[in-house]
Amino acid sequence: MTVVEATPPPRLPVRNRATAGERARGGVSPMLTRLAEERATGVLVREHGTLHLVEGRVVHAESPLAPGLGVLLTAHGALDAGAWRDAEDSADESRLLRRGLTPGALELAQVSALYDAAYFALAPSSTPGRFRYGPAHWLARVHPVAVAALERETLRRRALLRRIWPDPATDAAPLIRADPVAAPAVPSRQAAVLARVDGVRRAADIARELGRPAFHTLVHLRRLAAAGLVASQPPPADDHPPDAADPYIALLKRVRDALEAL
Repeated sequence: MTVVEATPPPRLPVRNRATAGERARGGVSPMLTRLAEERATGVLVREHGTLHLVEGRVVHAESPLAPGLGVLLTAHGALDAGAWRDAEDSADESRLLRRGLTPGALELAQVSALYDAAYFALAPSSTPGRFRYGPAHWLARVHPVAVAALERETLRRRALLRRIWPDPATDAAPLIRADPVAAPAVPSRQAAVLARVDGVRRAADIARELGRPAFHTLVHLRRLAAAGLVASQPPPADDHPPDAADPYIALLKRVRDALEAL
C-alpha cells in the first residue's frame, strides 16, 4: 500500500504574549508601573491627585476630588477630629490607636481612602506626572497596596461606572434634580445623595458632606442619572456673541460707528 503524505495545514497564528503582557503592564500609568519595578519611595504627583509609594507599593493617596482619610474617620464618630489633627500634625500613626481607634478600623478606612483617591489620581490626563523621591509617608505601615492590584481596581471601577450610565457628566459638574412626574423610589443611601443635589454641589462636595468615599457617590449619582432623577447643570448661556466679547472687535466697531457719523 502506498502511503501519500498530505501537506500539513498552515499553523494558526499565535498571539504574542510578551507584547500583550507589556501592554497590560503599562495599563493605567506607565510611570507608576516603572516606579513599582524600581521599588521607589516618594510621591507621584498627577493632575488630579498624589500617590505615596514605599519600595514600589502605594501606601497612601490623596485627591481634591475625594474625601481624605481624616474625613472618613471623623464623619461618623470613629475618631475625634482633634485626635486626627494631632496624629496628622505629629505624623504619628500610633496616636490614632492610642485614641481608641482599633488597628482593623484604621486599616479598613485607610484602604478605602487610598483606593478612592487613587481612582481620581489615576484618571486620564494631558499633564505629565512628576515623581519626587523622599521619605516614607507616616501611614506607610497601615496597608501597602501593590501597583498591579491598584490598577486592576481602577479599571474595574471605570468599567462599573460605564455599565451603570455611560455619560460621565454627573461626575464633576454641578448637579440638578430632574424630578420626573413618576419618580421611582430609591434606596436610602441614594436618597441621601439626592437630597443634597441643589444645582451648586458637585459629587465631591456631596461625598465630603456625607463622609463617604467619592467613588461610591459617583455610583449613586450614575444610578440616579440612569433613573432620570439627576442631571448635570448646563453651562450658563453667553449673553454676548463671541465677537462682541472681544475687545479688539468692539474697538473696531466703535471706530466704524464714529466714521459713519462724520
